[in-house]
Amino acid sequence: MENQETPQREDEKAPMDMRIVYYFVRIIRTVFLFLFWGIVNVFLGLYLGFAVPEEFTPGRMIFFYSFAFLTLVAYLFIVWKTWRKHGHTTDNY
Repeated sequence: MENQETPQREDEKAPMDMRIVYYFVRIIRTVFLFLFWGIVNVFLGLYLGFAVPEEFTPGRMIFFYSFAFLTLVAYLFIVWKTWRKHGHTTDNY
């Protein structure tokens, strides 16, 4: 009789802790924003040539590097706010 009851217990799954899901969502958002920031700056700097001294004037290079620095600071601020506002995830086991 006991052997017949154990498959039913094995089929039941424990509900997933949503804090872990939110933690992984924050990780994915952080990585995605960094990759997006990098792709935009590589496109502007290398593909369009704003970062190449031979192709553009110093004024445009100053604009590009200022834009890259300011957007990096904005990215770091967003990441800081994202990771600061939620409590740390702990194991429930």
